[in-house]
Amino acid sequence: MMLGMGVAAAPILFALAIYPDSFNLSWNQGRGGFLFALVFLVAELVGLKLAPSMRRLIISIPMAAGVITYLILMESGLQDILASSASEYGVQLVYSWIWMWDFVVMSLFLTAIFVLYFGRRWIRIAPAAPMFLGGSAIILSLDAFFPYDTLGPLQYIVPYLVQANVGLIQLLELGTATARDNIMFLRGDHGPMVLQVFWPSAGVHSVIIYSLVMGAFLLKMNIPPRRKAIYFGLGILGTIIVNMIRIFSLSWYALKVTADPQRWEEFHSVAGEIMFLPWLFAFLFVVMIIETRRMRRIKSSS
Repeated sequence: MMLGMGVAAAPILFALAIYPDSFNLSWNQGRGGFLFALVFLVAELVGLKLAPSMRRLIISIPMAAGVITYLILMESGLQDILASSASEYGVQLVYSWIWMWDFVVMSLFLTAIFVLYFGRRWIRIAPAAPMFLGGSAIILSLDAFFPYDTLGPLQYIVPYLVQANVGLIQLLELGTATARDNIMFLRGDHGPMVLQVFWPSAGVHSVIIYSLVMGAFLLKMNIPPRRKAIYFGLGILGTIIVNMIRIFSLSWYALKVTADPQRWEEFHSVAGEIMFLPWLFAFLFVVMIIETRRMRRIKSSS
């Protein structure tokens, strides 16, 4: 399986080696998400006894080469072509539009590779990486066409999160904070700052990505449906709490560290992924430990 895993990971490793500057932890400004997909890929395939045949492995090599060629083309002018065509399709945020295609291509590539390797069983063997990449592509497309607060259903919950955050700031007496809809008016140690929170900054996209990845993860687990539902619900709750921490940390940074928009934006661009993705990995790991121990107890008692 190591050879198959190497072919599947080859485009990501190529991009990381040749275009390292394109890897940014900000969810909509680079290929940083590829690294987390790589972790999912390795976690699901390492130690897997089911290996593809040599014939299937050979077929997969040109597929990987095709994706690598695509990455080279993207860095050689294709990104500029996509940027210039954005207005023709009603794109509002060009960068999200450009990076969306990387995630679309990589998601389709891994799906095709795993279908080739495992057939219809791929969805129960290695679904997490394609699901994560596909979910990221969906979020980027929504951000490209419906940025800021133009997508009402995703923006609906944001004012409630903002109000809760303002209440927490007031409770902890970190500074002056008031809210109106999705706007926070803050005054802290470094002066005033106004923060307008849209659905990506509130972490709504992380709930969608969590749902896809966790759904794929639970699908492959041989546990009762009731336990799957409990784990899924707990994960949603945990993701919402992480999103609240995300908004609070952004507010705290403005209140206690700096009110300079540029420095704040640098923190804002990475804060969400720094919190959400470790939480996602940790939650999946805990679920695996719990269920592994439960299965051992069942086997030992039978």
